[in-house]
Amino acid sequence: MAAAQPRFLGIPISPLTQRRLDSFRANRRGFWSLWIFSVLFVLSLFAELIANDRPLLVRYDGDFYVPVVVEYPETTFGGIFPTEAYYRDPAVAELIDAKGWILWPPIRFSYGTINYHLTSPAPAPPSSDNWLGTDDQGRDVVARLIYGFRISVLFGLTLTIVSSVVGVLAGAVQGYFGGLTDLLFQRFMEIWSGMPTLYLLIILAAIVEPNFWWLLGLMLLFSWMSLVGVVRAEFLRVRNFDYVRAAKAMGVSDIVIMVRHVLPNAMVATLTFLPFILNGSITTLTALDFLGFGLPPGSPSLGELLNQGKANLHAPWLGITAFLILAVMLSLLVFVGEAVRDAFDPRKAFK
Repeated sequence: MAAAQPRFLGIPISPLTQRRLDSFRANRRGFWSLWIFSVLFVLSLFAELIANDRPLLVRYDGDFYVPVVVEYPETTFGGIFPTEAYYRDPAVAELIDAKGWILWPPIRFSYGTINYHLTSPAPAPPSSDNWLGTDDQGRDVVARLIYGFRISVLFGLTLTIVSSVVGVLAGAVQGYFGGLTDLLFQRFMEIWSGMPTLYLLIILAAIVEPNFWWLLGLMLLFSWMSLVGVVRAEFLRVRNFDYVRAAKAMGVSDIVIMVRHVLPNAMVATLTFLPFILNGSITTLTALDFLGFGLPPGSPSLGELLNQGKANLHAPWLGITAFLILAVMLSLLVFVGEAVRDAFDPRKAFK
Protein backbone atom coordinates (compact mmCIF):
# COMPACT_ATOMS: atom_id res chain seq x y z
CA MET A 1 0.00 0.00 0.00
CA ALA A 2 1.36 3.43 -0.96
CA ALA A 3 2.27 5.81 1.86
CA ALA A 4 -0.17 8.62 2.49
CA GLN A 5 0.85 11.95 1.00
CA PRO A 6 1.92 14.42 3.71
CA ARG A 7 -0.38 17.34 4.36
CA PHE A 8 0.01 20.81 5.84
CA LEU A 9 -3.15 22.44 7.20
CA GLY A 10 -5.12 19.84 5.26
CA ILE A 11 -3.39 20.65 1.94
CA PRO A 12 -1.36 17.91 0.20
CA ILE A 13 2.30 18.87 -0.06
CA SER A 14 5.21 17.44 -2.01
CA PRO A 15 8.16 15.68 -0.34
CA LEU A 16 10.37 18.67 -1.20
CA THR A 17 8.00 21.05 0.57
CA GLN A 18 7.81 18.67 3.51
CA ARG A 19 11.61 18.65 3.74
CA ARG A 20 11.65 22.44 3.76
CA LEU A 21 9.04 22.60 6.50
CA ASP A 22 10.98 20.08 8.57
CA SER A 23 14.17 22.07 8.02
CA PHE A 24 12.43 25.26 9.15
CA ARG A 25 11.11 23.55 12.29
CA ALA A 26 14.58 22.17 12.99
CA ASN A 27 15.89 25.73 13.23
CA ARG A 28 14.58 26.30 16.74
CA ARG A 29 15.59 29.94 16.88
CA GLY A 30 13.74 30.83 13.69
CA PHE A 31 10.76 28.60 14.48
CA TRP A 32 10.15 30.10 17.91
CA SER A 33 10.86 33.61 16.62
CA LEU A 34 8.04 33.15 14.12
CA TRP A 35 5.69 32.04 16.88
CA ILE A 36 6.63 34.90 19.20
CA PHE A 37 6.32 37.49 16.43
CA SER A 38 2.98 36.05 15.30
CA VAL A 39 1.57 36.12 18.84
CA LEU A 40 2.70 39.72 19.36
CA PHE A 41 1.23 40.78 16.03
CA VAL A 42 -2.11 39.04 16.63
CA LEU A 43 -2.36 40.63 20.08
CA SER A 44 -1.64 44.06 18.59
CA LEU A 45 -4.53 43.60 16.14
CA PHE A 46 -6.82 43.68 19.16
CA ALA A 47 -5.16 46.77 20.63
CA GLU A 48 -8.52 48.43 21.28
CA LEU A 49 -9.43 45.55 23.62
CA ILE A 50 -6.10 45.74 25.46
CA ALA A 51 -5.44 49.47 25.77
CA ASN A 52 -8.36 51.88 25.58
CA ASP A 53 -9.87 54.79 27.48
CA ARG A 54 -13.32 53.34 26.78
CA PRO A 55 -14.70 50.40 28.80
CA LEU A 56 -15.18 47.04 27.14
CA LEU A 57 -18.61 46.59 28.68
CA VAL A 58 -20.94 48.67 30.85
CA ARG A 59 -24.03 47.48 32.69
CA TYR A 60 -26.27 50.36 33.67
CA ASP A 61 -29.80 50.23 34.99
CA GLY A 62 -30.29 46.65 33.79
CA ASP A 63 -29.00 47.25 30.24
CA PHE A 64 -25.65 46.40 28.66
CA TYR A 65 -23.56 48.87 26.66
CA VAL A 66 -20.39 48.36 24.60
CA PRO A 67 -18.53 51.72 24.62
CA VAL A 68 -15.47 50.23 22.91
CA VAL A 69 -17.60 49.80 19.78
CA VAL A 70 -20.48 52.28 20.11
CA GLU A 71 -20.38 55.92 21.21
CA TYR A 72 -22.90 56.77 23.92
CA PRO A 73 -23.76 60.28 25.13
CA GLU A 74 -23.30 61.08 28.79
CA THR A 75 -27.06 61.45 29.16
CA THR A 76 -27.39 57.68 28.61
CA PHE A 77 -25.85 57.16 32.06
CA GLY A 78 -27.72 59.95 33.83
CA GLY A 79 -25.33 62.78 32.97
CA ILE A 80 -26.17 66.26 31.75
CA PHE A 81 -24.03 66.56 28.59
CA PRO A 82 -25.31 65.28 25.22
CA THR A 83 -21.74 64.68 24.03
CA GLU A 84 -19.92 61.34 24.22
CA ALA A 85 -19.30 60.17 27.75
CA TYR A 86 -15.76 60.45 29.07
CA TYR A 87 -15.56 57.30 31.17
CA ARG A 88 -12.35 58.29 32.95
CA ASP A 89 -14.20 61.22 34.49
CA PRO A 90 -14.87 60.34 38.16
CA ALA A 91 -18.34 61.89 37.92
CA VAL A 92 -19.32 59.60 35.03
CA ALA A 93 -17.85 56.60 36.82
CA GLU A 94 -19.91 57.38 39.93
CA LEU A 95 -23.10 57.63 37.86
CA ILE A 96 -22.50 54.20 36.33
CA ASP A 97 -21.38 52.56 39.59
CA ALA A 98 -24.57 53.76 41.27
CA LYS A 99 -26.70 51.56 38.99
CA GLY A 100 -24.27 49.04 37.50
CA TRP A 101 -20.62 48.31 36.84
CA ILE A 102 -17.81 48.92 34.34
CA LEU A 103 -15.48 46.35 32.73
CA TRP A 104 -12.22 48.05 31.73
CA PRO A 105 -9.45 46.74 29.44
CA PRO A 106 -6.13 45.86 31.13
CA ILE A 107 -4.71 49.28 30.20
CA ARG A 108 -7.10 52.20 30.67
CA PHE A 109 -5.40 54.43 28.14
CA SER A 110 -5.55 54.68 24.38
CA TYR A 111 -2.57 55.89 22.33
CA GLY A 112 -3.76 59.50 22.50
CA THR A 113 -5.17 59.56 26.04
CA ILE A 114 -3.56 62.14 28.30
CA ASN A 115 -3.29 61.27 31.96
CA TYR A 116 -4.39 64.42 33.81
CA HIS A 117 -3.79 62.84 37.21
CA LEU A 118 -0.02 62.48 37.12
CA THR A 119 1.80 62.85 40.40
CA SER A 120 4.87 64.32 38.65
CA PRO A 121 5.39 66.46 35.54
CA ALA A 122 5.38 64.73 32.17
CA PRO A 123 7.25 62.73 31.10
CA ALA A 124 6.31 60.84 34.25
CA PRO A 125 8.25 57.75 35.38
CA PRO A 126 6.71 54.25 35.47
CA SER A 127 3.92 53.80 38.01
CA SER A 128 0.97 51.54 38.78
CA ASP A 129 -1.19 53.57 36.37
CA ASN A 130 1.42 53.96 33.63
CA TRP A 131 3.51 50.79 33.62
CA LEU A 132 6.26 52.25 31.43
CA GLY A 133 5.66 55.88 32.30
CA THR A 134 4.33 58.60 30.03
CA ASP A 135 5.78 60.64 27.19
CA ASP A 136 6.31 64.39 27.31
CA GLN A 137 2.60 64.98 26.63
CA GLY A 138 1.35 62.72 29.40
CA ARG A 139 0.32 59.82 27.12
CA ASP A 140 0.80 56.24 28.27
CA VAL A 141 3.91 54.62 26.78
CA VAL A 142 2.57 51.05 26.86
CA ALA A 143 -0.55 52.00 24.92
CA ARG A 144 1.49 53.87 22.32
CA LEU A 145 3.86 50.90 21.99
CA ILE A 146 1.00 48.50 21.31
CA TYR A 147 -0.62 50.72 18.70
CA GLY A 148 2.74 51.73 17.24
CA PHE A 149 3.79 48.09 16.90
CA ARG A 150 0.58 47.35 15.01
CA ILE A 151 0.98 50.27 12.62
CA SER A 152 4.64 49.43 11.97
CA VAL A 153 3.97 45.77 11.18
CA LEU A 154 0.87 46.47 9.07
CA PHE A 155 2.75 49.14 7.14
CA GLY A 156 5.73 46.83 6.64
CA LEU A 157 3.58 43.88 5.56
CA THR A 158 1.57 45.98 3.11
CA LEU A 159 4.67 47.54 1.61
CA THR A 160 6.44 44.19 1.43
CA ILE A 161 3.54 42.46 -0.35
CA VAL A 162 2.88 45.26 -2.85
CA SER A 163 6.55 45.93 -3.60
CA SER A 164 7.22 42.20 -3.97
CA VAL A 165 4.42 41.84 -6.51
CA VAL A 166 5.73 44.78 -8.54
CA GLY A 167 9.34 43.60 -8.24
CA VAL A 168 8.53 40.03 -9.28
CA LEU A 169 6.55 41.26 -12.31
CA ALA A 170 9.35 43.60 -13.38
CA GLY A 171 12.04 40.96 -12.91
CA ALA A 172 9.96 38.34 -14.73
CA VAL A 173 9.45 40.58 -17.77
CA GLN A 174 13.15 41.48 -17.87
CA GLY A 175 14.44 37.95 -17.51
CA TYR A 176 11.97 36.19 -19.78
CA PHE A 177 12.06 38.51 -22.77
CA GLY A 178 15.67 39.69 -22.39
CA GLY A 179 17.22 41.61 -25.28
CA LEU A 180 16.23 45.25 -25.64
CA THR A 181 13.54 44.97 -22.94
CA ASP A 182 16.08 43.80 -20.40
CA LEU A 183 18.62 46.42 -21.51
CA LEU A 184 16.19 49.34 -21.17
CA PHE A 185 14.89 48.11 -17.81
CA GLN A 186 18.41 47.75 -16.46
CA ARG A 187 19.44 51.25 -17.53
CA PHE A 188 16.27 52.68 -15.94
CA MET A 189 16.91 50.82 -12.70
CA GLU A 190 20.52 52.01 -12.57
CA ILE A 191 19.33 55.61 -12.78
CA TRP A 192 16.39 55.11 -10.39
CA SER A 193 18.43 53.22 -7.76
CA GLY A 194 21.10 55.93 -7.83
CA MET A 195 18.70 58.50 -6.41
CA PRO A 196 19.03 59.34 -2.69
CA THR A 197 15.92 57.52 -1.50
CA LEU A 198 15.71 58.87 2.03
CA TYR A 199 16.23 62.48 0.94
CA LEU A 200 13.57 62.18 -1.75
CA LEU A 201 11.14 60.71 0.76
CA ILE A 202 11.84 63.60 3.12
CA ILE A 203 11.32 66.17 0.34
CA LEU A 204 8.09 64.56 -0.88
CA ALA A 205 6.81 64.14 2.67
CA ALA A 206 7.47 67.84 3.26
CA ILE A 207 5.42 68.80 0.17
CA VAL A 208 2.33 66.70 0.91
CA GLU A 209 0.73 66.04 4.28
CA PRO A 210 1.98 62.58 5.25
CA ASN A 211 -0.39 59.76 6.17
CA PHE A 212 -0.32 55.97 6.06
CA TRP A 213 -1.24 55.63 2.38
CA TRP A 214 0.88 58.55 1.16
CA LEU A 215 3.95 57.11 2.85
CA LEU A 216 3.14 53.69 1.47
CA GLY A 217 2.96 55.05 -2.07
CA LEU A 218 6.12 57.13 -1.73
CA MET A 219 8.15 54.22 -0.35
CA LEU A 220 6.76 51.88 -3.00
CA LEU A 221 8.41 54.07 -5.66
CA PHE A 222 11.80 52.75 -4.53
CA SER A 223 11.28 49.53 -2.57
CA TRP A 224 10.07 47.45 -5.54
CA MET A 225 13.61 47.09 -6.88
CA SER A 226 14.80 44.83 -4.06
CA LEU A 227 13.54 41.62 -5.73
CA VAL A 228 14.04 42.47 -9.38
CA GLY A 229 17.62 41.21 -9.52
CA VAL A 230 17.01 37.72 -8.12
CA VAL A 231 13.83 37.18 -10.13
CA ARG A 232 15.47 38.43 -13.33
CA ALA A 233 18.44 36.10 -12.84
CA GLU A 234 16.17 33.11 -12.29
CA PHE A 235 14.09 33.85 -15.40
CA LEU A 236 17.24 34.34 -17.47
CA ARG A 237 18.48 30.95 -16.30
CA VAL A 238 15.24 28.98 -16.71
CA ARG A 239 13.97 30.46 -19.97
CA ASN A 240 16.45 28.33 -21.98
CA PHE A 241 15.60 25.03 -20.28
CA ASP A 242 14.26 22.26 -22.47
CA TYR A 243 10.79 22.18 -20.96
CA VAL A 244 10.37 25.92 -21.59
CA ARG A 245 11.52 25.54 -25.20
CA ALA A 246 9.14 22.60 -25.62
CA ALA A 247 6.24 24.64 -24.26
CA LYS A 248 7.02 27.43 -26.72
CA ALA A 249 7.20 24.94 -29.59
CA MET A 250 3.76 23.62 -28.61
CA GLY A 251 2.31 27.11 -28.88
CA VAL A 252 1.84 27.81 -25.17
CA SER A 253 1.50 31.54 -24.56
CA ASP A 254 4.27 33.50 -22.87
CA ILE A 255 2.01 34.40 -19.92
CA VAL A 256 1.23 30.75 -19.19
CA ILE A 257 4.90 29.77 -19.43
CA MET A 258 5.97 32.58 -17.14
CA VAL A 259 3.32 31.92 -14.50
CA ARG A 260 3.10 28.13 -14.49
CA HIS A 261 6.58 26.96 -15.51
CA VAL A 262 9.13 29.64 -14.62
CA LEU A 263 7.67 31.67 -11.75
CA PRO A 264 7.61 28.77 -9.22
CA ASN A 265 11.41 28.51 -9.53
CA ALA A 266 11.81 32.24 -8.96
CA MET A 267 9.53 32.19 -5.89
CA VAL A 268 12.12 30.19 -3.95
CA ALA A 269 14.56 33.10 -3.93
CA THR A 270 11.69 35.56 -3.42
CA LEU A 271 10.39 33.88 -0.26
CA THR A 272 13.83 33.88 1.34
CA PHE A 273 14.07 37.65 0.92
CA LEU A 274 10.61 38.57 2.26
CA PRO A 275 11.43 38.67 6.02
CA PHE A 276 14.43 40.91 5.33
CA ILE A 277 12.36 43.22 3.11
CA LEU A 278 9.76 43.47 5.90
CA ASN A 279 12.57 44.32 8.29
CA GLY A 280 13.80 47.10 6.02
CA SER A 281 10.30 48.51 5.53
CA ILE A 282 9.72 48.81 9.27
CA THR A 283 13.16 50.39 9.74
CA THR A 284 12.50 53.00 7.04
CA LEU A 285 9.15 53.99 8.55
CA THR A 286 10.78 54.27 11.98
CA ALA A 287 13.54 56.46 10.55
CA LEU A 288 11.05 58.80 8.87
CA ASP A 289 9.01 59.09 12.06
CA PHE A 290 12.17 59.76 14.05
CA LEU A 291 13.09 62.59 11.68
CA GLY A 292 9.54 64.01 11.81
CA PHE A 293 8.62 63.20 8.19
CA GLY A 294 6.55 60.10 8.80
CA LEU A 295 3.05 59.58 10.11
CA PRO A 296 0.91 62.61 11.10
CA PRO A 297 1.61 64.20 14.50
CA GLY A 298 -0.09 62.35 17.32
CA SER A 299 -0.01 58.98 15.58
CA PRO A 300 1.40 56.11 17.65
CA SER A 301 4.89 55.59 16.31
CA LEU A 302 8.02 53.83 17.49
CA GLY A 303 10.17 56.37 15.67
CA GLU A 304 8.39 59.27 17.36
CA LEU A 305 8.94 57.61 20.74
CA LEU A 306 12.66 57.29 19.94
CA ASN A 307 12.72 60.97 19.08
CA GLN A 308 11.10 61.78 22.43
CA GLY A 309 13.74 59.68 24.16
CA LYS A 310 16.46 61.72 22.43
CA ALA A 311 14.79 65.00 23.38
CA ASN A 312 14.16 63.93 27.00
CA LEU A 313 17.40 62.37 28.22
CA HIS A 314 16.22 62.88 31.79
CA ALA A 315 13.45 60.33 31.05
CA PRO A 316 15.49 57.25 30.03
CA TRP A 317 12.45 54.95 30.01
CA LEU A 318 11.33 56.50 26.72
CA GLY A 319 14.44 55.78 24.68
CA ILE A 320 15.20 52.45 26.36
CA THR A 321 11.67 51.14 25.86
CA ALA A 322 11.50 52.12 22.18
CA PHE A 323 14.98 50.70 21.54
CA LEU A 324 14.18 47.36 23.19
CA ILE A 325 10.91 46.95 21.31
CA LEU A 326 12.57 47.71 17.96
CA ALA A 327 15.55 45.48 18.75
CA VAL A 328 13.32 42.54 19.69
CA MET A 329 10.98 42.99 16.72
CA LEU A 330 13.73 43.32 14.12
CA SER A 331 15.77 40.50 15.66
CA LEU A 332 12.78 38.16 15.49
CA LEU A 333 12.32 38.98 11.81
CA VAL A 334 16.02 38.40 11.10
CA PHE A 335 15.90 35.01 12.83
CA VAL A 336 12.81 34.05 10.81
CA GLY A 337 14.52 35.15 7.61
CA GLU A 338 17.59 33.07 8.38
CA ALA A 339 15.43 30.00 9.04
CA VAL A 340 13.52 30.48 5.78
CA ARG A 341 16.78 30.95 3.87
CA ASP A 342 18.23 27.76 5.31
CA ALA A 343 15.02 25.82 4.61
CA PHE A 344 15.19 26.72 0.92
CA ASP A 345 18.94 26.16 0.63
CA PRO A 346 19.46 22.85 -1.24
CA ARG A 347 23.00 22.56 0.18
CA LYS A 348 21.62 22.23 3.72
CA ALA A 349 19.81 18.94 3.79
CA PHE A 350 17.56 18.25 6.72
CA LYS A 351 18.92 15.64 9.10
